[in-house]
Amino acid sequence: MKVFKFGGASVQYIDRIKNVATIIDAYAGNQLVVIVSAMGKTTNALEKVAEAFYEGHLDQALQLFEVVKQQHLTTAKYLMVTHYNACYAQLNDFFTEVEWLLHDKPVRDYDYYYDQIVCIGELLSTCIVSHYLNEMDIANTWLDVRDIIRTDNNFRDAVVDWKRTGEAAQSAIQFNQASIYLTQGFIGATDDNESTTLGREGSDYTAAIFAHLLGAEDLTIWKDVEGVMNADPKAFPAAQILPELSFEEVIEMAYYGAQVIHPKTIKPLQNKGIALKVKCFLDSSLPGTTIANKHLKNLPPIYVIKQKQVLIHLHSQDFSFVGEEPMIALYQIFKELKIKPNLIQTGAISLDLCMDDRTDKVEQFAAAASVLFDVQLERDLKLLTIRHPTDAIATELTAGKHLLLQQKTPTTLQVLYRG
Repeated sequence: MKVFKFGGASVQYIDRIKNVATIIDAYAGNQLVVIVSAMGKTTNALEKVAEAFYEGHLDQALQLFEVVKQQHLTTAKYLMVTHYNACYAQLNDFFTEVEWLLHDKPVRDYDYYYDQIVCIGELLSTCIVSHYLNEMDIANTWLDVRDIIRTDNNFRDAVVDWKRTGEAAQSAIQFNQASIYLTQGFIGATDDNESTTLGREGSDYTAAIFAHLLGAEDLTIWKDVEGVMNADPKAFPAAQILPELSFEEVIEMAYYGAQVIHPKTIKPLQNKGIALKVKCFLDSSLPGTTIANKHLKNLPPIYVIKQKQVLIHLHSQDFSFVGEEPMIALYQIFKELKIKPNLIQTGAISLDLCMDDRTDKVEQFAAAASVLFDVQLERDLKLLTIRHPTDAIATELTAGKHLLLQQKTPTTLQVLYRG
């Protein structure tokens, strides 16, 4: 049994949806659970609907949602003939689900409405893909993942109830009744059947949940790149494909800011030793990258640049040492603001922190820290991380840069710089 996950880019256009069907058909001899994201920029469009609604611009919200509706209906019309009416009826049910909400006034928190509106994107895309597969005689069973993934009510970053989700998954997915199940990523539901979303990279995480609970042979994430690369090819044209990686390496890469696989996706797979493959949906014959529970030696240097960094310099107000109590207080502030430093360096009476420059959070942190320290900020910086650095690569990538902070271990070099 295999789990496939197709992201928004893979279903953004009509020809790409057809391509997804071709890939699924090529694996028709397998038992498959297929997770599909919202089409293209649909999530962004639905976020604008949610914002307009919450700000009280109800007519604007309905107009913006009408655009989303027509885009999906047009896609369905181009893809289907015999199955169009059934697809239209199901799409219309989802449209009604949102429009019913948009005709009311918001009385709850924004995050609640965000989840109720944005979750529709995945339901619409999977509806169209499922009916198109049927049109192509690729039998499949469509599932509403909200009936399976049970979560708490922490909207926009819901926590999965693994026990109840496992029971629901085992009940809903019976391979003696069907060989291909198609469902949504990114979303779940509370005990009150209110829609929730799982946070950043939620669709990948959903796929990992199913792989873990159903004991999949492997999970394949289909992307528009040839595999995981050792650097962003847009910034580093000489970037190369990494054919194999360990779970630990991928977690390290993600921690330092690489747009690869989110760590919360890795954990369910690593815990059961399920291999993760990253393959290219534009050319499925390419080998891609395999990520597994193995220790790999002689990896090439892997480098990541994080933009929009801020250096926060904290200096003891009375020249006392930066000891245990101030550090405990600082980490309590991190916890309360739900932020983390990307780099931290301590001295006898001072402390330097590098963080993502989220203006509201940085200002709140600086205000809270000023009770204990004199605080200075330096903005518009970049953080370069090199895994498995060589002297030559380190010299090349830092040449001509104004270095403000540097840390080095046997496996990782980090440099904060201006310009």
